[in-house]
Amino acid sequence: MTNTTLTAGAAILALLAAGCGTGTTPSAASAPPARTTTAHTTTPRTTTPRTSAQTTAPSAADTGRATAAGAASVRYGAAARTTATGTGAAAPQRCRTTGLRARVGRQDPGAGNRYAPLVLTNTSGKTCWVYGFVGLVLIDGRGDVLRTRTRRESVTPHRVTLRPGASAHARLHWTVVPSGHETRCPASARLMIIPPDEVAHLEVPFSATVCDDGRIDARPMAPGAGL
Repeated sequence: MTNTTLTAGAAILALLAAGCGTGTTPSAASAPPARTTTAHTTTPRTTTPRTSAQTTAPSAADTGRATAAGAASVRYGAAARTTATGTGAAAPQRCRTTGLRARVGRQDPGAGNRYAPLVLTNTSGKTCWVYGFVGLVLIDGRGDVLRTRTRRESVTPHRVTLRPGASAHARLHWTVVPSGHETRCPASARLMIIPPDEVAHLEVPFSATVCDDGRIDARPMAPGAGL
């Protein structure tokens, strides 16, 4: 056997030994193809700086809401000022004696009876109201108090509102004919008047002869100055 033949056989054995190895080095046929990675290119975002006008200017919707809120605030403020100033909101108070003037109107005679309006006039600068019945006391010419019985008639009272200068009246009735044990009836010179729900009184001239132990029938206050 020549040296050429031996050299070729040694080469074949070396190739076989390489193919039957431990497999740590795969062959070119069994190796997967290499992955080709394409570099990812990131395009930077261009940010346009916001101007001062863009930063502070509200949107159209915001502007509309702000306008509506402002209008509501103005309306509420006006209403609050109206309530605070009392333009029609403050209710009138009861008429006080110090803001009233009293007088007894013309007496209307008839068959031993007398009728006359007791008039109260609002002399204050504010609207006020009266409600109910007056209190009465007869006084003679010497200043002495006469027996007086004020009888309230069965008439439902109503509130009477009096503007400055306006008047309300209560109809008074009494008899001039002696009754029972009376032989004569005392004559009065003045009349003390206590307005409804008041304590202070007013005095007016009142020349009358009141019989039946000084009984005067009174109706509640009504609008106007006449019967």
